[in-house]
Amino acid sequence: MKSFIKHIALGVAVLVGISACDVNRLPETNISDATFWRSEADLKSAANYLYTFLPGFNTEDVWSDDAVGLASNNISDGSRLAPATDGNYNTPYQLIRAANNIIEKAPRAASAGQAVIDRYTGEARFFRAWAYFSLVQKYGDVPLILKTLEDNSPELTAPAASRAEIYAQIYQDLDFAASKLPTPTALGTADYGRISNTAALAFKARIALFEGTRSKFHKYGEPSTHLTLAVAAAKAVMDSKQHDLFSNYFSLFQYEGEGRQNRENIIVRQYGVSVAERVSTHAYFRGSLENGNLSPTKSLADSYLMKDGLPINKSPLFKTPEVSLDVFANRDERMSATFMKRGDAYMGTKPVFDIAPLVFNKTGFTFRKYSNIDDWTTQNSLMDRAVLRYAEVLLTYAEAKYELENQISDADLEISINLLRTRAKVSKLTNVFVAENGLDMREELRRERRVELAQESLRYWDLIRWKTAEIELPKPVLGNYFFKTEYGTSTTVNLTPENFILVQAASFRKFDAEKDYLWPLPINEISLNNNLKQNPKW
Repeated sequence: MKSFIKHIALGVAVLVGISACDVNRLPETNISDATFWRSEADLKSAANYLYTFLPGFNTEDVWSDDAVGLASNNISDGSRLAPATDGNYNTPYQLIRAANNIIEKAPRAASAGQAVIDRYTGEARFFRAWAYFSLVQKYGDVPLILKTLEDNSPELTAPAASRAEIYAQIYQDLDFAASKLPTPTALGTADYGRISNTAALAFKARIALFEGTRSKFHKYGEPSTHLTLAVAAAKAVMDSKQHDLFSNYFSLFQYEGEGRQNRENIIVRQYGVSVAERVSTHAYFRGSLENGNLSPTKSLADSYLMKDGLPINKSPLFKTPEVSLDVFANRDERMSATFMKRGDAYMGTKPVFDIAPLVFNKTGFTFRKYSNIDDWTTQNSLMDRAVLRYAEVLLTYAEAKYELENQISDADLEISINLLRTRAKVSKLTNVFVAENGLDMREELRRERRVELAQESLRYWDLIRWKTAEIELPKPVLGNYFFKTEYGTSTTVNLTPENFILVQAASFRKFDAEKDYLWPLPINEISLNNNLKQNPKW
């Protein structure tokens, strides 16, 4: 792992010139010099740059109903306008440019052997697929560019390709990567963090589930084709025996969960192992969680089951809370691992948490994942971010099976959902349990996904693909029950008649189903390419 971290730094140095505002007109840089592309070391250095595009810690969950920040968000409340420029559009094309450059020039390193060329071409094709999924997920039809471009390349003014064409290319790239990349075992400790064959398969499963369910609920395309691919890709990861669940959910998001010994992490954004052995650092806990830029909502809190496997509105275990600790009583253990509660380790100026300060954490809740007192103090965390976990693969398998067949067997639940519930110490999910308790299997599968992957930047996209954003996002944003003796009265708080903290009223939120399921293309990009058309109603 130390070796890989050093090589990432080298790759950044080699490719630092690949950056510009207009991604389609990036200049050739020192990476294409005739003296480069001679050896495996050259290919590896070039590929290392691609890893800098893996997502770091962010506050994207404020786009959804899972979290809010200190101010309202124009994506979740429906108030945004089409931007002039947007890194969400341009940055993926920077990654595509870098990946295309490697794919084109890797064969020059003939002396390294075809297997080596295929390996780093596989990494590049994985990242090209990553970039295109980021684009099609947000914008739908976008230009499909499969080679490096010059200033006079006709592709600069070509119309957008259809989402079907883009997905076909994404699947081709990921299939190539899965066939050429090493297994996690073969990567070992030295190359931990590099993309493996199971990473390509797991990402393919994520993509295919997204498009399969999106096309199903938005009524277009061929949902079964994508869902079949999602099931097959997820099952291939499961059958590989390269991954399993980490023993403790909270520790999974701490330093204890880092490195090769944690077989649950499939794709990670690495930061380093020490001050001397680092790529970069972050201040996610202090800069996003503790200070209120990302605080969980009542909607998310209410999703956590009681230990008997029933939701709070059905379980006899649920009691109306009288103090803040009561909110966590007899609940799914993932709630205590994801939300701060009285008695948890907190921050340097307050070592033990008592209650969320409402001046910062507007909902009265504070996220706990990735919290670390030492990191809060130094504001210099090296804790890695889990980008794709084996738990997600299990969730994808179960949901794709259900949506493909409109049912799921107890046997399939046992090898997927119930592994997660066992770790969380929640009763298992079966078809009989659903029937006897008046539950809905689809909703329970979605609930499981929500709580397992909370605070991992996936909830907004789930609402988009299920076509439920128009239902969930216009609702009021609520927080915890207002425990007056604990929160105090020094801060003015708006409350509902039921005494829950009201962060944002429904009257300030909207979602236009005819417009907001796609993002607006940057206006400057449309002005540069007359064949590029703005998305509907933007």
